[in-house]
Amino acid sequence: MYQALYRKWRPRSFEDVISQSHITTALRNQLIENRTAHAYLFTGSRGTGKTTCARILAKAVNCLHPGENGDPCLTCEICQDAERGALSDIVEIDAASNNSVEDIRDLREGTVYLPERCRYKVYIIDEVHMLSPSAWGALLKVMEEPPEYVKFILATTEVHKVPATIISRCQRYDFHRIRTADIADRLSVIAENEQLDLTPEAARLIAHLSDGGMRDALSLLDQCASIGGEITAESVSRTAGVAGRDSIFSILAAIQTRDPAKALEVTGALYDQSKDMVRLCDELLEQLRNIMLFKAQSGQPELLTCLPDEVPRIKSLASGVTLETILSQIALLQDCRERMQRNPGKRVELEMALLQLASPQLSAPQSVQPSPPPVQTAPTAPQPQSEQIPKEPVSAASEEQGHVQTADFQKVSNWNEILAEFTKVNPAVSASLAASEAYVGGNTILIVAENRFFLTLLKNKDHALSLRNTIKQYLGADYNIRAKCTASEQKESKAQALLQKAIDSHLDTAPE
Repeated sequence: MYQALYRKWRPRSFEDVISQSHITTALRNQLIENRTAHAYLFTGSRGTGKTTCARILAKAVNCLHPGENGDPCLTCEICQDAERGALSDIVEIDAASNNSVEDIRDLREGTVYLPERCRYKVYIIDEVHMLSPSAWGALLKVMEEPPEYVKFILATTEVHKVPATIISRCQRYDFHRIRTADIADRLSVIAENEQLDLTPEAARLIAHLSDGGMRDALSLLDQCASIGGEITAESVSRTAGVAGRDSIFSILAAIQTRDPAKALEVTGALYDQSKDMVRLCDELLEQLRNIMLFKAQSGQPELLTCLPDEVPRIKSLASGVTLETILSQIALLQDCRERMQRNPGKRVELEMALLQLASPQLSAPQSVQPSPPPVQTAPTAPQPQSEQIPKEPVSAASEEQGHVQTADFQKVSNWNEILAEFTKVNPAVSASLAASEAYVGGNTILIVAENRFFLTLLKNKDHALSLRNTIKQYLGADYNIRAKCTASEQKESKAQALLQKAIDSHLDTAPE
């Protein structure tokens, strides 16, 4: 029976794990000195080796003949049964589908019994952030004082959703994205062993598209191999459904030379080939980022996410444009990317953006960044309740003193998208932000909400920190958060007037 490459070539020992030496070295030393912890937390993006290292560690602590370097021997009956998944003392749990309190209670009841064949009973809980709130409580209970023969290895891609009480009881290891060069080298070795004709350019492109995940890279290699014949960069592009690199640079060159017809022609050809327009926008943004970094003369070529033979083209495009123009182009495409997520006419949105990029004299859509109303120098209505959100950690930027000008504040156009993400992180607080709006000015973000309970919830530092982190994820800065709530009889249409009153009253509160 055929076995997928990512399963066939999964590392079986720490020696085979790539780009995570900071973790494998620490775990090996613990095994050599027989000082392993009772609980571990492995966190990082997908495909970086979290579950793989968890399985290796589970084998190593129970191996009958461990190597001098801490690796499992892979030949004893414990190692072989563990490889086959036939060892009852190593229990893997997928928290995405077993996330109830009953599932964790069953786990806790199982810890009462001694291991059947091994030295330790090891529980590997994958995607642990998916556990329900009540399940967290049950897990915490057993992790506080576990039996000496029990070990836990938790793995997650979203460590911010793991309670601090759990994290504090674990040794935490952060898995890095695997370096592109390491992925390409590994693909070449695997292709040679599998008798696949993989060109170096194709290996680098697959590594680049995998975004630091070895599993994604092997899955794409497997897909390309099923077509047959030589695996080239062109065949990888076709298989992955991405635009050819030449097409990307042709569009960018058309933008820089003010040739909108050429930009639309290339885009239309890609659309006819069923290329995804959102993916095309992402690729254009990626190359504009490379041009920005090159233009800024960062001196760190490893920051560029391009293939080596593309550097001269990036240099050529960067030479004919100012850094200010590049930043403006990136901002315009980012706005386009946000609209594409909401609107069905993705091709139209991208073509509009390309026309504006290649023809700067065209005005931008009026709805992109609405401005707050003019200053009201003598407001007659009473000031609504206003509070400053607790700040932790404190923003590195100092808050400006004195009068805040209206022109300094702009409406956050993707606030609904930020709230949608915040709902996943903290649904209790996000529910109180229904129909809210946000405005940015300097290093401050002002949230105007209808629900007065929001002000009470945000006094909790954990709630405040989760909101600050979500905002930073989307806006790229750590803002001081201020909040205002409308009176119950006021309507949502008065949010703009409320913003002005908040500004005129210096936001009612002083910095913490």
